[in-house]
Amino acid sequence: MRIAVLIILIIHGLIHLIGFAKAFQFGEMSQFTKAISRPMGILWFLAAIMFIVTAIGLFLRKDWWPLLGLAMVVLSQGLIFTSWMDAKFGTIANAIILCAAIIGQATILFERSFKDDVAFAMNTVAPSKEVLSEEDLAPLPICVQKYLGYVGAVGKPKVYNMKIVFKGEMRDKGKDWFPFESVQYNFFGVPRRLFFMKAKVMGLPTNGYHKYTNETARMQIKLLSLFPVVDLEEPELYPTETVTFFNDLCLFAPAALIDDRISWETLDALSARATFHNNETIISAELYFNEKGQLVNFVSNDRYSVAEMKAFPFSTPVNNYKNINGYQLPSYGEATWHYPDGEFVYGKFEVADIIYNVTDANR
Repeated sequence: MRIAVLIILIIHGLIHLIGFAKAFQFGEMSQFTKAISRPMGILWFLAAIMFIVTAIGLFLRKDWWPLLGLAMVVLSQGLIFTSWMDAKFGTIANAIILCAAIIGQATILFERSFKDDVAFAMNTVAPSKEVLSEEDLAPLPICVQKYLGYVGAVGKPKVYNMKIVFKGEMRDKGKDWFPFESVQYNFFGVPRRLFFMKAKVMGLPTNGYHKYTNETARMQIKLLSLFPVVDLEEPELYPTETVTFFNDLCLFAPAALIDDRISWETLDALSARATFHNNETIISAELYFNEKGQLVNFVSNDRYSVAEMKAFPFSTPVNNYKNINGYQLPSYGEATWHYPDGEFVYGKFEVADIIYNVTDANR
């Protein structure tokens, strides 16, 4: 879709040069039967150049391209009206560019709300240079201590936030898979999870923003960034997003498991139960490890299915551990509901990158 709009912008812009050439008599230009004055010809030339500039902005993903595109549609359509019989079909291209610019601006504004929240959270974090030591692990079950040793967290800075980039597939029950890419920031001192997803559902751009803070949780999904598909801020959503926040912590920020808000119970040599307290919300999960010390599954009964607003067992088996910026971490995981009629995998996640203790929201 983006490539198609780029091509239309460039071709439509170049066609405007015909009006300029007609005004300055650079050739016969039989496409225009009506004479064009030189001042009007300059406007045709300006429109051509600015459509190309708009295309460059779109190609470089600059935030200003939609507004420039909207302005150029107004100018172009005004010029078309002055030569309607010769240029009327340019209205089709303008209509396409208008729709693309509206969608582009809506997407930028939707994503900007996410970026503004990230910047605000960054400003509330006090960076620490404390190093995680063996003594910090003492209160943890042996299998969890072994896990932190395996991932290589000991001797490195304590983690107070992280940025994760995912790509993968998701689906709703009874529907087809759709591809997505996501960027999220998790903050651990004052719990926050800010997750922005870009997907294509049935070929149409669909973006989602999950915002979890110390007080509230909200899920927004918008078709074309304009039309709300989901907008939830229900009480049940808060424990659900608390489980998701804690799941991220366990799988991708194990150095943060020394948090005093977590209480532990050893189940056996390869499993432990963790209970996480955030304000008045309490959730728990069982963590399962293998002999190497890798965390291989996370299971909780405290997460609600958004579709049914009812709690079902939820698990996230992970594998394919590899070195990611100096830590041995899982690079693939699945999100699974355990419904009464059987297991349902609704998400497949591949880790593209993980960065800890981020201080620049643009990094």
